[in-house]
Amino acid sequence: MSNVETEPAQTRCGPEENDGERPGGTGVEVLTPRDVPLGGPRAMTVRRTLPQRARTTIGAWCFADHYGPDDVTRTGGMDVAPHPHTGLQTVSWLFSGEIEHRDSLGTHAYVRPGELNLMTGGHGISHSEVSTARTTVLHGVQLWTALPAEHRDTGRDFQHYVPEPVRLGGAGIRVFLGSLAGSVSPVRTFTPLLGAELTLAPDAGVTLPADPAFEHGLLVDQGDITLNGTRLTPADLGYVPLGTPGLTLHNDSTTPSRAILLGGPPFEEEIIMWWNFIGRSTEEIAQAREDWMKGRRFGEVTGYDGDPLPAPVLPNVPLKPRRNRR
Repeated sequence: MSNVETEPAQTRCGPEENDGERPGGTGVEVLTPRDVPLGGPRAMTVRRTLPQRARTTIGAWCFADHYGPDDVTRTGGMDVAPHPHTGLQTVSWLFSGEIEHRDSLGTHAYVRPGELNLMTGGHGISHSEVSTARTTVLHGVQLWTALPAEHRDTGRDFQHYVPEPVRLGGAGIRVFLGSLAGSVSPVRTFTPLLGAELTLAPDAGVTLPADPAFEHGLLVDQGDITLNGTRLTPADLGYVPLGTPGLTLHNDSTTPSRAILLGGPPFEEEIIMWWNFIGRSTEEIAQAREDWMKGRRFGEVTGYDGDPLPAPVLPNVPLKPRRNRR
């Protein structure tokens, strides 16, 4: 899912009262989500852990929405009209359900559990996302990675990949970006990245090798997981800083646990995120918005029954760049 908020809060990255962070006590920062009702006819609510004041990026990962399990017979499911992106790659990963994807490259594809769809919106791309009639429960994550300045105007692209599951100790692992546990994803990215789904049986544990040049984040989907001595509960994102040689996980639950592991070297560039655009200046974002509203640059999505989403109104003050606190 993309950020279809009707009033995106560019300068507000986390809850006012607690900054979206609680100390872990073991070198692990615990980032807690905020609920975000998305715009559009469904007003689907997601749990957002990136970005927020406590942390803007983990590697180049700059956006993490976690949604479901959503009973679509009750809520109506997902129906996101064509909308634009610049300066980023979108990573769609499902635990259950199915989403139909159409984009201005002419791609018509499906997002299914255990299968990666990665879309590159450098200079500009548009797409739609609709849950299919076969879907009863919709459950997954939507992630973005920021493109470095030298590649932020790259061309449109779409990649699909189905990783083979591997086992290491007590963990089942599906590596969709980067490499882990001997599994290597062939999917192209513009900075070094790690992205993997991890599952643990009840009371199972594993120690994963960690690149000390990477920072890591573990987004818990289900179960209570201890990460390097810090307890994480569902929807928490545990941040592990540079220089950590290993990640030790244990499922403290009596049922299987599942999490998404993210990683990459620190992304040192300041970025501006507003709506579905990533840029480096207010002028760049304003130009992207104008181009979208005037039907330029982003191409056309064919096959979607409905009008494109209009862009929200830009605030009357300059947009502020974001960078991690160090």
